[in-house]
Amino acid sequence: MKKIRVGLNLEQLLLRPSGGIGRYSAELARLLPVSGSAAGDDGVDVVGFVSRHSAASVIKSYAAFGLVGDSAPETVRISLPRPVLFDCWGVLGRPKLSSLSRRLAAVDIVHAPSLAVPPHPKSAPLVVTVHDAAPLIHPDTYPRRGRWFHERGFAATARRADLVIAPTQAAAEEIMEFTDISTDRIRIVPHGVTDRPVVPGLLKQVRTDLELGEEPFVLWVGTLEPRKNLPVLVEAFHSVLAARDLPHRLVLAGPKGWLSTASSLEHPAAGLEGRVCVAGELTDEQLVALYSGADLMVLPSRHEGFGLTVLEAMTQGTAVLCSDIPVLREVGGEAAAYAPVDDAASLGEAMVELLRDDFERERLGEAGKKRAEKFSWRQCTSLTRAVYREALGG
Repeated sequence: MKKIRVGLNLEQLLLRPSGGIGRYSAELARLLPVSGSAAGDDGVDVVGFVSRHSAASVIKSYAAFGLVGDSAPETVRISLPRPVLFDCWGVLGRPKLSSLSRRLAAVDIVHAPSLAVPPHPKSAPLVVTVHDAAPLIHPDTYPRRGRWFHERGFAATARRADLVIAPTQAAAEEIMEFTDISTDRIRIVPHGVTDRPVVPGLLKQVRTDLELGEEPFVLWVGTLEPRKNLPVLVEAFHSVLAARDLPHRLVLAGPKGWLSTASSLEHPAAGLEGRVCVAGELTDEQLVALYSGADLMVLPSRHEGFGLTVLEAMTQGTAVLCSDIPVLREVGGEAAAYAPVDDAASLGEAMVELLRDDFERERLGEAGKKRAEKFSWRQCTSLTRAVYREALGG
């Protein structure tokens, strides 16, 4: 039985920060390849492609996602640097992948897991994953270059894609509303989450490294960028400080993203008496340890395409409080607590209430574990293979 050869854009793995799209791309590369019997139909092989990078940098970036040895996909390194390649694709619609590599000319289908959308191949369908329409809904939270890139990507997807994957119903609805991508081409394929074990002793070491001591803490995880609403979270944390019976600290873990500056947190953090810890970028193992040790994980985002950190916290049995927006309701269901978006006072009240209620946090933690079990990367890749078969006419 002939295998389906998928050309998969893995450039996101070499971006810093790679964000949730990087994790998604890595899991596709890891789990899409299967034999015919495992796929239930034709098997799948992956041929990754990236822009101009040294072989060593590709290997290092892949290894950061656990793609080493046999799990690392065959990869074509295109001779053009990323900005030139992506701009040519977005504006000129060339060069075609088939002109860049014989291996890419031989693939049966091309998948762009982000809005870096190559030209449509002559003899193969094109599938694009559109994670959300945030750059169109909240353009002020993106730099000018980022807005331009995403606008070109949405337009290219509308013109070229045979099928479009969205991670949630909420994302699909906003894509249909704010872009020219037709409804009949959109397929919903939820992301997954990895239930990682906590390395023994690592939480204690991370506490030491971050100078947290034995104090309880509230956790936020993500990329520091405007739509994550960190100033609102920091302002809301004043309510925890005012509750004299709560000694908690607030830990912000994640790399800097676009339009993020330390000064954006200075005003809301004033008067918090050093109880905010900006941890910066951490390893997956360190993040898992923090998830497991937090009394509460809070996600106050104005907008998300999926909300992976909600599920990551849930796998560790940690209670989650997040902003009341459709996509987080869709992912978190009844296993999370919610507060109105952009309302620091309500968010602060909800934090205080949950931190004082051990029983409710435990209930949410147990419900969260069961909720997270509904989302797996194996299910995500299985549904993605089904999208490929549909695009191929099967």
